[in-house]
Amino acid sequence: QVQLVESGGGSVQAGGSLRISCVASGSVEELRDMGWFRQAPGQEREMVALVSPGGGYNLGNSVRGRFSISRDDAKNTIYLQMSSLRHEDTAMYYCWAVVSGRDHWGQGTQVTVAS
Repeated sequence: QVQLVESGGGSVQAGGSLRISCVASGSVEELRDMGWFRQAPGQEREMVALVSPGGGYNLGNSVRGRFSISRDDAKNTIYLQMSSLRHEDTAMYYCWAVVSGRDHWGQGTQVTVAS
């Protein structure tokens, strides 16, 4: 069984910064790609950032230049550093991971940006 636990969400003023984290635990011997998706009320889930075990990454168009993703393989943890936050970044942020070829999701952490 795989658990993904997010932390670090909260409320921040527009223009501010926030870092969220996700720890993978359980049967994660074959942990591969990890990343972040987000979903705002009434909208579809959107890819925010992905990172591979080797550190290669991909950022969604709406966050490129403002967000960065990093990974600590020793801790099975990924981080999303968010800067220059905008009201439209408000959403539930979900951690995602591929383990043994299967997708796994965390429960999500709320990020709210006050305009």
